[in-house]
Amino acid sequence: SQKCCISLERERERLTYFVFGLAMSLSVGTKTGYKLFSVTSVDKLDCIYESETPDVYIVERLFSSSLVVVVSLSIPRRMNVYHFKKGTEICNYSYSNNILSVRLNRQRLVVCLEESVYIHNIKDMKLLKTLLNTPSNPSGLCALSINHSNSYLAYPGSSTIGEIIVYDANNLSTVTMIPAHDSPLAALTFNSSGTKLASASERGTVIRVFSIPEGQRLFEFRRGMKRYVSISSLSFSPDAQFLCASSNTETVHIFKLEQHGPSGEEECPTWGSYVGKMFSAASSYLPAQVSGVMSQERAFATVRLLVAGQRNVCTLATIQKLPRLLVASSDGQLFIYNVDPQDGGECVLEGVESEGSEVTVPVQACPSYAATVAIPTTGPVTTTLTGYSEDGGAKKGEVIPEHEFAAGPVCLDDENEFPPVSNQQLS
Repeated sequence: SQKCCISLERERERLTYFVFGLAMSLSVGTKTGYKLFSVTSVDKLDCIYESETPDVYIVERLFSSSLVVVVSLSIPRRMNVYHFKKGTEICNYSYSNNILSVRLNRQRLVVCLEESVYIHNIKDMKLLKTLLNTPSNPSGLCALSINHSNSYLAYPGSSTIGEIIVYDANNLSTVTMIPAHDSPLAALTFNSSGTKLASASERGTVIRVFSIPEGQRLFEFRRGMKRYVSISSLSFSPDAQFLCASSNTETVHIFKLEQHGPSGEEECPTWGSYVGKMFSAASSYLPAQVSGVMSQERAFATVRLLVAGQRNVCTLATIQKLPRLLVASSDGQLFIYNVDPQDGGECVLEGVESEGSEVTVPVQACPSYAATVAIPTTGPVTTTLTGYSEDGGAKKGEVIPEHEFAAGPVCLDDENEFPPVSNQQLS
């Protein structure tokens, strides 16, 4: 495999936040501001916007649109929503505690605090639902499907074991609870259609994939056996045939989501498949706990990073018509690898040197905004659950009237869309 390394920042400071979009886009936040990049080739990054807002620790862009959400360390309880092409603020909301993460798709904007989750209608930024008294979630772990027709939200259902709550952010109702792991959750991600959910626990040894909304286990992958690691990111490929996982170690794993036929035979068996069959055959003679470990699928492909221990985020995308693995690290580098979808194997670094500096930001994968516009949506049905409130005790403020927005998909380049509105205080 071929590697390309691109420096994200030239300032000598660590990244605070980095997020991938499937457009492909990359959002980067640092102590001196944030930048939005377009990734259209393996040779360079095109910087499409730069802001000097200081101490940004969350910056999320709505696909390839002009809407960007920013949270700064100077006011960690306030979320600012901007139209960056116009240089105008759409609105801002203040919450009772520090904002830990923000997720958004074409229908919903989700704000996660340590013990509550706020769900907004992205069309007019109205607060639709507050999930109160959620289990302690100090990392703000949550995932929102980028497919607004299957607008599912996943977040921890326990602070002591790996339970996942799947919530329908369109219809505002709980869908299911998945007992995914014995240890607390560390990572969650949906595939692009919102029909699969991948998870990893704090142990970091096993990654599981579940069907959504049913919550049935589809795949189980073993990242390693010798040591526990901290999984920093999970990401499906656009076609959901592959899943990549990065951690605080030097290895990024790529797993292949293969459904074997009734006979267990593959059309083009690989060396990895033969090894898998050998383990499966041997596992029938071993104790249940051991056989469970041996029957788990191993990595289809791997990448060896130059440095271990740095925070990083990975994603799988198609760039210049070829499948690629992208890894953005907290030292300000973006690595792009070619992926062999047939044979997999180890992706070999070719020693391309990078210049630049250290940076601080997370990375997330999303499809282009234009690709989602034509998908029809279903009308929301509000359901009130125990411990939840419709407004979360929000103090009433001026809100954009509904008639000021077009009935169709939001067009953020339209001069009439998202005029500035008054501040909102949420308690």
